[in-house]
Amino acid sequence: MLYVLNLKFLYTLLSASSVLILSACQTTTNTNQNTHQQNQFVNIASFSDINQAILADPNIDVLHPIEDVEFTTNIEESLIEDDIWQRIRNDFSFNIPENPRLIAQRDWYAKHPTYINRIVKRAEPFLHYIVEELEANDIPLEVALLPVVESAFDPFAYSHSSASGMWQFMPATGTRFGMNQDWWYDGRRDVIDSTQGAIAYLKYLNKFFDGDWLLALAAYNSGEGRVQRAVRKNAKLNKPTDFWSLDLPKETQAYVPKLLALADIIKRPEALGVKLKKIENTPVISIVDIGSQLDLSKAAGLSQITLAELQRLNAGFNRWSTSPNGPHRIVIPSNKRDVFVSALAKLSKDDRLSWNRYKVKSGDSLNTIASKFKTTVGVIKNVNDLSSSNIRTGKYLLIPNSPQSFNNKALKQYRSANNSPVPTKIKNYYTVKSGDTLWDISRMFNVSTSQVAKWNKMSKSDTLSLGKKLIIWQESTNTKKSLDQSVTKNITYKVRKGDSFARIADKFNLRIKDIEQWNNLNRSKYLQPGQKLKLAVDIKNNI
Repeated sequence: MLYVLNLKFLYTLLSASSVLILSACQTTTNTNQNTHQQNQFVNIASFSDINQAILADPNIDVLHPIEDVEFTTNIEESLIEDDIWQRIRNDFSFNIPENPRLIAQRDWYAKHPTYINRIVKRAEPFLHYIVEELEANDIPLEVALLPVVESAFDPFAYSHSSASGMWQFMPATGTRFGMNQDWWYDGRRDVIDSTQGAIAYLKYLNKFFDGDWLLALAAYNSGEGRVQRAVRKNAKLNKPTDFWSLDLPKETQAYVPKLLALADIIKRPEALGVKLKKIENTPVISIVDIGSQLDLSKAAGLSQITLAELQRLNAGFNRWSTSPNGPHRIVIPSNKRDVFVSALAKLSKDDRLSWNRYKVKSGDSLNTIASKFKTTVGVIKNVNDLSSSNIRTGKYLLIPNSPQSFNNKALKQYRSANNSPVPTKIKNYYTVKSGDTLWDISRMFNVSTSQVAKWNKMSKSDTLSLGKKLIIWQESTNTKKSLDQSVTKNITYKVRKGDSFARIADKFNLRIKDIEQWNNLNRSKYLQPGQKLKLAVDIKNNI
């Protein structure tokens, strides 16, 4: 089951300089700051604003601009007797109050069964494994639904502030809880490493808040420091210190109710008018020790599944093969495990990877060769046991070959958004707003004022003109600030009587000229009731 970006729509949005994001936990190790920070230069509505607009407006339909590549378990729903949903609901432990915030979220989910069915389909390969691990660690099974809130169970989910994977870990928090991140591999996207990291983090937060799971979940979203300050503030004022009584960011105020609303739907779907697709309570994936590096296209062939399916189950691998530094394991559909293990045992060590035998030419350097074969200098040196970067003309080098079949669009999109160590200059444009200074803009993009002035052929003392477009060059590794590296979503909005360009733009915190460009319209013409508009908004992926 693989999800591929609608690139045509993506390019349209990027050309309009408007960005959409996937949802993110966005936790950091710094407990003294609110970790949910918006891009300062992107004109987007907040999650809370958009969420409330969608909850209140039946004219909004949510679209998911990605396609599904089928991942099947070969089990007919009518034959499933032992359903994992029943296992989960039997171990629910959270109190679900009739709180207005929770009711609003529950009503939205109940009115959008197609969304729930889509998420169930995404969750199917991973849910049994997650439930097993949560039970083994005495964590309430409501937490099995947390990836719905965080990422809609998308292991490739990536936020504008660098949170990644189903459990949406920031780089620092991922490292803190055991998720390696390098050129080859990102454990935040790996279902095994990220689930273990989420369990470790949640256990830490639960202990931090003296066993209060709702506070722990709130802290998973906005950071333990932010929640702790809210608790201390209420305590000083002699106010209750439970989650529902705290002054927390709007996103966090909606975050915990979302999880509880989902739990309520799983607990009593019939009463809420929801039909859940059955999922057999049996392992869907198996973890196989492969011992050393392995070409992913070969792994797919050995297991008799498509490369797309393999990548979906092993989203942590950034490249065309597993990492030479590990983990030396691969996730395979359980019904293909024996086939894979048997075929792997017959594969010689030399056949595990595809190689090029390259003869060094005059003028070659390791950098140019690495660029030619889409690899790194470090990989070439490691494979050929080179202690330095010196190479001699006429000598041969072994170069791992990236096969043409490794052309997965979702993974390529992730790479364009990921913290890639391979430096690439990205050209951004920033429109000067009222009150902007060169210093403010340089801080926004983490560059110097001298650089901004040089790129725009101006002096540092020049006055900035309102509306002037400035060129900003950045390394592709700076994903927090780069417009071109954000992931997009869109909604369709049905125009109502009394709507205008200005009113719609204000409602979603958009620019009128963006609405015009996305829909090939002109603001001088009246909008008609019932007319459908494409809008690019900051919308949580679980909406």
